[in-house]
Amino acid sequence: MARSYPLEAIDLDFFDTAPITYRIDVNLPVSPRRAWAELTRQNTLDWCRAIKSIEFTSPPPYGVGTTRKASLGPGFAGLSEHFFVWDTDETTGNYRNAFHAVTASTPGLRRFGELTEIRPADVGCRLIWLFALELATSAKAVTAFSGPTASTVFKTVETDTVRHFATLAPQT
Repeated sequence: MARSYPLEAIDLDFFDTAPITYRIDVNLPVSPRRAWAELTRQNTLDWCRAIKSIEFTSPPPYGVGTTRKASLGPGFAGLSEHFFVWDTDETTGNYRNAFHAVTASTPGLRRFGELTEIRPADVGCRLIWLFALELATSAKAVTAFSGPTASTVFKTVETDTVRHFATLAPQT
């Protein structure tokens, strides 16, 4: 069993104040509801080369307090995640969730979180995906989360996500 390193919790302000952030901001050719369903299903992000697996460890329906495990691509890290925001408004087509990593299998992270927002767009929807982190040390083990390696990984996630949603039939 891999060693697990505890991380500090975050709040929404961390996405504005974190020392390291990444932002994916794209339009997707599907309805907000369809995008949300894809991003919140069991085994989501299976279309991303940089992600080995995502598994919800809480039963549906998902909401604040939901937990999940993520295994990132070869040699990166495993995370246990706790959702502290989960807002859905099917009437307006606005969806949002955020989690912080409780533990990571890679040492050197102090805090890590993701904020996902989906909004209606003129065509389809807009996905805004924020990643925020703070390193505990300058350990080489955390290069997967910062610097050129991380930029490449996040760009791959963006490219794979846009490609995946382009293959889905537009739905209302």
